[in-house]
Amino acid sequence: MLFINRNRRLSQEGIDFHQIDKEWHWDNFIILQAFVASMIFLWINPSMTNYPIWNISGIISCILFHIGLSEPLYYCLHRLLHSSYFFQQYHWLHHSSKVNHPYTAGHATFLEHLLLCVIVGVPVIATTLIGHGSMIMFYGYFLVFDFLRCMGHSNVEVVPCRIFDTLPILKYVIYTPTYHFIHHKDMKTNFCLFMPLFDVLGKTLNKISWDLHREMHSNEGKKAKAPEFVFLAHGVDIMSSMHVPFVFRSLSSLPFSTKLILFPMWPFAFLVVLVMWAKSKPFLLTFCHLRGKLLQSWIVPRFGFMYFLPFAKDGINNQIEEAILMADRIGVKVLSLAALNKNEALNGGGKLFVTKHPDLKVRVVHGNTLTAAVILNEISQDVKEVFLTGATSKLGRAIALYLARRQVRVLMLTQSTERFKSIQKEASPENQNLLVQVTKLQAAKHCKTWIIGKWTTPREQRWAPAGTHFHQFVVPPVFEFRTDCTYSKLAAMKLPDDVQGLGTCEYTMERGVVHACHAGGLVHLLEGWTHHEVGSIDVDQIDLVWEAARRHGFKPV
Repeated sequence: MLFINRNRRLSQEGIDFHQIDKEWHWDNFIILQAFVASMIFLWINPSMTNYPIWNISGIISCILFHIGLSEPLYYCLHRLLHSSYFFQQYHWLHHSSKVNHPYTAGHATFLEHLLLCVIVGVPVIATTLIGHGSMIMFYGYFLVFDFLRCMGHSNVEVVPCRIFDTLPILKYVIYTPTYHFIHHKDMKTNFCLFMPLFDVLGKTLNKISWDLHREMHSNEGKKAKAPEFVFLAHGVDIMSSMHVPFVFRSLSSLPFSTKLILFPMWPFAFLVVLVMWAKSKPFLLTFCHLRGKLLQSWIVPRFGFMYFLPFAKDGINNQIEEAILMADRIGVKVLSLAALNKNEALNGGGKLFVTKHPDLKVRVVHGNTLTAAVILNEISQDVKEVFLTGATSKLGRAIALYLARRQVRVLMLTQSTERFKSIQKEASPENQNLLVQVTKLQAAKHCKTWIIGKWTTPREQRWAPAGTHFHQFVVPPVFEFRTDCTYSKLAAMKLPDDVQGLGTCEYTMERGVVHACHAGGLVHLLEGWTHHEVGSIDVDQIDLVWEAARRHGFKPV
């Protein structure tokens, strides 16, 4: 949860798709240990009837066996695995993860998992054989063992240094995430399982272990580095709200789709949503780096349906305004508004905030100039007529005017003659006749290029002739009902190849692909433009933004 722990992060790198895929089967050790433990349990006591629930002497015995047997055995085996042969054959896999994560604890070869079974099994078996076994000891030891392993591989320092100041001996009894983080940076030191005492005895203790631990805690009250770019998103619905790394890292690394495993979690997610609404603060969702610039996504705790409730308008704008002012305060350079956060009816494509706060240092960007460019570059140069719904919207207006310049006849579906006339007057006199108002879908029954900017039902799609291609900029995208037609996805662009630390898919987009408005904000930052991109789209800027995006390595999908 970056919005909670970003000041305590040991490595500022993000976990990318490559690491997530490598660690996909991190839970193999749980399956193996459960199998081995079951076999041993049945071997020691086939009837499974003699174990008490609780036995205090068994707990003490288990701890003593752990300290006397497991810790030194692990220390010796771990050092052996770092010898040239064993490291190259087996242990390299564990150290191939760039950023420590609790799942990294289970990312190892089969030999290492077998050795770990021995380490974790010795205290349990020994305690049981001397007659002090209990159910609490058996399950408790495994749970505590795995918890400490995962804690040590965390990328966040969670152990307060005040504990060590109060009882200095604890430094040698329990390790910290910082302590094990050092081992992954300097692999000749800090080999212990959980107790640094054995590194002291083996003379492999890294000298900076405690100083770095204290330094991490001294950072807690400091401000984290301000991102250069923020993408201000919002929730779509309860189910998609769980498409975040701190729920299921694996699922969030894939394009969003409804999974059966998410249904039991829906009530809990709903309660979290209620808390978010009550708290009403934007929070940090994820981050990555591009060309040395820190990019972050914040999310406003509002969901899609709320944007269409008249009484919610002011509350939503207040949330967006607060996020903009917060970004301005901490030194963000560009803040890009996602989806409905820049709705024309809500805030005029962000113009409301720029007008209200003329001294903003942060640049507010709706990114729709690049969205228009992506859609327009999908349309073949030999197309002479298109049918456009959502024709008087911000995007619809820009697309219509641009196509008229290309000598394309645009059938603009709108009931508002006044708004149509206003757009038509913006075209040059010689191109005004290319913009044609239509009020019914039947007018497009011979047009094979449709640009959908307003939700179109399967019944309405029937008016399109066979072979029609549907371009679209409507959220959510229309149902792909016609099997004899083709459909474009929402306007999107693939990020440059040198993006780092990206491990989350943006809603339904493929890996490394973002919505065009998101890419538009990034281009604004990379180009160093100092103007706000709010309100109506400047048609003269469409080609300029497209060329800038391609120059920076963004690719059409």
